[in-house]
Amino acid sequence: MAVNLRGRHFVSITDFNTEELWQVLKTAETLKLETTRGQQHHLLAGRTLGMIFQKPSLRTRVSFEVGMTQLGGHAIYLAPSDISLGKRETTEDISMVLSRYCDIIMARVFGHDIVVDLAKYSSVPVINGLSDMEHPCQILADLQTIYEKKGVITGLNAVYSGDGNNVAHSLMYGAASLGMNLTVVTPPGYEPDATILSESQALADANGCEITHSTDLMKSCEGADVIYTDVWASMGQEDEQEKRKAFFMPYQLNEKCLDVADDDCIVLHCLPAHYDEEITYGVSRTPNSAIFDQAENRLHAQKALMVLVGAV
Repeated sequence: MAVNLRGRHFVSITDFNTEELWQVLKTAETLKLETTRGQQHHLLAGRTLGMIFQKPSLRTRVSFEVGMTQLGGHAIYLAPSDISLGKRETTEDISMVLSRYCDIIMARVFGHDIVVDLAKYSSVPVINGLSDMEHPCQILADLQTIYEKKGVITGLNAVYSGDGNNVAHSLMYGAASLGMNLTVVTPPGYEPDATILSESQALADANGCEITHSTDLMKSCEGADVIYTDVWASMGQEDEQEKRKAFFMPYQLNEKCLDVADDDCIVLHCLPAHYDEEITYGVSRTPNSAIFDQAENRLHAQKALMVLVGAV
């Protein structure tokens, strides 16, 4: 391994520098190739992953659980009813107890402060499986997918359209770290967090790329190598779904966006999708779409992450 990530937390994309992120992606590439060939790699034999969930999940739970099994380890699912974070027991105590039992802790939570506190008090690596502020594991899979399809990441032009949410935040940091230009396109009033925008722009300056915000989707998509979207209302915002439609419909990824993007652009969506809202069903099924490769790569990227932070 070119870099040593053993014992490190992964709460934010910015917890790893450019070289470290590339180490994860290259490790994911190797593990995926071995899996495709049917090779076993029990690199975490005898190790246990504790998985804390406040939010329901398909991809996060299954990819982490299957990943740990393929690595020869064991994963324990802890439902919201099993751990009432901050209610039945403090986050501090939960973290200190779990880190006595488990070798890695993954948490999919609402408040970002929860995963920060878990990392603060844990003696084993803590992985952010999703919080309201960031979704770093998703972006590892996204970057892996882009690299697979394009052969490069640095210098590409990407567009994210939709809400300035946790996915947008981590994508901004990830793009900036690896030298990919990114335009985040949102309706007025739904911009990404101003601090994260500023931090990602400073990181982009250091890595020779640009992170920008726009409200003009069609102009942003012109010649784009990557176009990406997410649901308009994240978990916990369901009561805003109908209200948001009027603001977000002009930001739908549709055939018009694909027409002005690069012919070989790839289409991404982190799923679940509300077809014919943030993306048309037709665009999701074009040859340009890498949505299901992206979903598969959650498995490989997270396996790489667990191996690198949890190796003995």
